[in-house]
Amino acid sequence: MTAAVAEAAQTRVFGIRHHGPGSARSLGLALERFRPDAILIEGPADADPLVGYVAAEGMSPPVALLAYQPDAPAKAAFWPFATFSPEWVALRYAADHAVSVGFCDLPAAVALAVEDEPGDRSDPLGLLSAAAGYDDAERWWDSIVESSSDADIFAAVNEAMGAVREHEQPDAHTLRREAHMRQVMRKTLKEGARRLAVVCGAWHAPVLEGKLGPAVADARILKGLPKVKATLTWVPWTHSRLATSSGYGAGVTSPGWYHHLFTETDQPITRWLTKVAGTLRAHDLPVSSAHIIESVRLADTLATLRGRPLAGLSEVTEATRAVLCDGDETMLRLVSTELVVGEALGTVPEGTPTVPLEADLRAQIRTLRLKQQALEKTLDLDLRTDGGLARSRLLHRLRLLGIGWGRLTDSQVRNTGTFRETWTLRWRPELAISIVEASRWGTTLRSAAEAKILDLAADANATVGTVSGALEEALLADLGGATDGLIARLESVAALDHDVTHLMSALPGLLRIVRYGDVRGTDSAALTRVADSLLVRSCAGLPGAVTGLDADASAALRAQIDAVHLALSARDDEWATGTWLSTLEKLAARDDVNGGIVGRAVRLLCDAERVDAAESGRRLSAALSVGRTAPDKAAWIDGFLGGRGLLLVHDRNLLSLIDDWLCGLDEEQFVATLPLLRRTFGAFESGERQAIGQAVRHGAPATARTGSGDYDMERGTLALAAAAEILGVSA
Repeated sequence: MTAAVAEAAQTRVFGIRHHGPGSARSLGLALERFRPDAILIEGPADADPLVGYVAAEGMSPPVALLAYQPDAPAKAAFWPFATFSPEWVALRYAADHAVSVGFCDLPAAVALAVEDEPGDRSDPLGLLSAAAGYDDAERWWDSIVESSSDADIFAAVNEAMGAVREHEQPDAHTLRREAHMRQVMRKTLKEGARRLAVVCGAWHAPVLEGKLGPAVADARILKGLPKVKATLTWVPWTHSRLATSSGYGAGVTSPGWYHHLFTETDQPITRWLTKVAGTLRAHDLPVSSAHIIESVRLADTLATLRGRPLAGLSEVTEATRAVLCDGDETMLRLVSTELVVGEALGTVPEGTPTVPLEADLRAQIRTLRLKQQALEKTLDLDLRTDGGLARSRLLHRLRLLGIGWGRLTDSQVRNTGTFRETWTLRWRPELAISIVEASRWGTTLRSAAEAKILDLAADANATVGTVSGALEEALLADLGGATDGLIARLESVAALDHDVTHLMSALPGLLRIVRYGDVRGTDSAALTRVADSLLVRSCAGLPGAVTGLDADASAALRAQIDAVHLALSARDDEWATGTWLSTLEKLAARDDVNGGIVGRAVRLLCDAERVDAAESGRRLSAALSVGRTAPDKAAWIDGFLGGRGLLLVHDRNLLSLIDDWLCGLDEEQFVATLPLLRRTFGAFESGERQAIGQAVRHGAPATARTGSGDYDMERGTLALAAAAEILGVSA
């Protein structure tokens, strides 16, 4: 290129605010006026091959450029774009007018390698807003730039930033970035650009304007920068993530509001407050058309009083609070979450570069007619249907791989059996990184999940509980290629593990698999042998494991006994149930075991009709006899009652025994026993407590405690009234 041609080339630098709708509109007008033949945009220079996807079918902001290291996917960075981002406006302008476009910031390969994270450390908006008399930088920028459109605003913005930079020293990373931007500008001009438009953050604009000067100084700054191998692609993004600092550190507090300003140019305030009213009505809150009219008037009046040409976010927020929400901050927070921030999820074209695992996920999502959404959605699955079962298997595989799109939750639908699952789904942009990380296990979701779960079970420190849990997950996810290996691993681990608590912790899961296998169409026959083996070994070792336990260890073991008993009851196998109940009978007959465990054994035997009501009353009477400490007696009662008070409601004999024992305690014993009894009775349902109170009140008079001390009748009356209120009976 000759010197005359180079001098004829024109360069315009447009200093913008990332994700600013006012900047975006003004930039659109400025580009139409300038008509560049080349555009450079602040962003990773090695993302240029991805520019062609901007105009592809299926590309819908918000989206983000994702860069990650293939060998360490957790090391990643995002550069997000929204519909109202000036950079996106520039990309769309280039696509629509067939203009050459590229990125000019440091390559992602460098950004991921340097110690400093990409981002502007300074706060120029804060300095400028303070100089203008504003205590809120967002409100100042919204007032000056975002609420209007002006193609000539960039000269003023660049001049203001130049003044700020005279007093603010950029950090080393910012200087490197700006040096690279200038180098790319020189290269673009050398390649023949005559009208070059540069779109960058306003903070960088002053040092990119005018003559670029010799390249030697910039080359010196960039010399020796570290690099790593980086892979780049487009991924969906959300408005809520735009409200945080990410990528080049540009977070905005109100992306939903900015999107509205950019897309609704005709009566934006009226349309916004109408949206607010619609949101409140969707939550069954009373809002009329009169409310909307009054709120629009108030917002316009506030803007006039403050000398603003158009009401901004602060004015419409105050109008919303005062008129639509009646001063209710809870309702205002609802509006802020759903509208001011908002939750829109973008999409990327099918052909966007991606790892094979993500391609498999996309295909399955499309086949199963699932939808990635940024808002939480509850999904009830009927496992008796092919579609419900396939969706369940997909979500279980994703969970195994650490891709947390869905989580199992309690169903809001009436429980109809073991064939129902309820999931809460929410797609988050960072799951793109989780997919890349999981891709090291395989190219499909099934093969990757099988490889990962086998690796987990192969750990030398894996316990019986760990392997059995992995096996249960494998069957839920239909990982047939892993089940044989997991069963073999479980048998070998169980054979070497002599800890009864480990064996018992594995049993419930295995028994669930045996029971639910037919529902999911899995072959669980091989597991029956393993489960029976664990049951025999648990029953053989349990009598020796219950001795010498403190209160906490006894409580933990009691919980395991409950879990095993419940699982065996659901299995309904005569041999297994008989073996287990015989073991409980041995525990119930011992007097050298913690009272909580013995009481629980008696209760379970009573529920199984191996002990009748008369025998359980005799054992309770024996447990409350002289010779045992008060805390041990209370533990026995806690184990026997087990959080269910109906037994005392219907069995007056048992209630009388406990009542007589409790009334016979002296003060020291009562104080020692009270905390455990309070916990026991506190676990009952309120209706059960009321029924027990009524039974005590209308039953035989309580045995009076004998003693020589004087009683304070006034204080006693207060105590009785409090006790009656707790029990829900009239004093």
